[in-house]
Amino acid sequence: MRYFTYLLFFVSMTSLSQVINVETLRKATDSAKWTGSVSLDLSLIKNTNDIFRVANKAHVQYNDHTNLWLFVNDLNFQKIEGNSLVNRGTQHLRYNRRLSPRIKWEAFAQAQYDAISEIDFRGLLGTGPRFKLSEHENYRFYLGTLLMYEYEKASNIIENRKQNDVRGSAYLSFSMYPTEYISVISTTYYQPKIDAFSDYRFSSNTSLLFEIFKDLAFKTNFNYFYDAFPVSAAIPKTQFELTNGLLYTF
Repeated sequence: MRYFTYLLFFVSMTSLSQVINVETLRKATDSAKWTGSVSLDLSLIKNTNDIFRVANKAHVQYNDHTNLWLFVNDLNFQKIEGNSLVNRGTQHLRYNRRLSPRIKWEAFAQAQYDAISEIDFRGLLGTGPRFKLSEHENYRFYLGTLLMYEYEKASNIIENRKQNDVRGSAYLSFSMYPTEYISVISTTYYQPKIDAFSDYRFSSNTSLLFEIFKDLAFKTNFNYFYDAFPVSAAIPKTQFELTNGLLYTF
């Protein structure tokens, strides 16, 4: 169960998308170079309200043990009675180059929008080393220390609000497999502005999986996100998401 690709339906409490946890998408294989998954959900519900939802998730990975390319596309749109509850999208491209058994150099590019957080467009470019801290097969720890450029354009709530910043992006990730049927994967990010450390973002993603049958597992996922300076005072500094669902692996 430790090498997996996601095809799943989630039940969601709230929504956020500022940070993609690529650790849950990396897939280690002994032979296959190309792996990936695609899912598309369409919902049209009529009861006391008219509810429309579209969700698309896709990722493709190429890995030849020296070079790794990973592309992620995540789109989610939900509308009730003409009012958008969720309207967000993220595209993420990441490259890893193996320098030694314990060190990789990685670079990434990301584009996103999030109507609820009043982000019309946010673009990121980053690069830096990734360190493998543990050699144990069942308990893996990684540390990443990256530098990234960020361009952000707010929605029309703030006229001509644009920012060009340089941020650090440090993350600690671990994957634990205490038994054959249980997996725990967690990544925590800290992203401060280089010239103003009081302006930072902190996020954490933790997934817990229990295998039910071969290739089928129950998954609980918790996302936490904190932005010290959101686009406007109307946007909460803290957002979180708790999801539960079934996971099919192949």
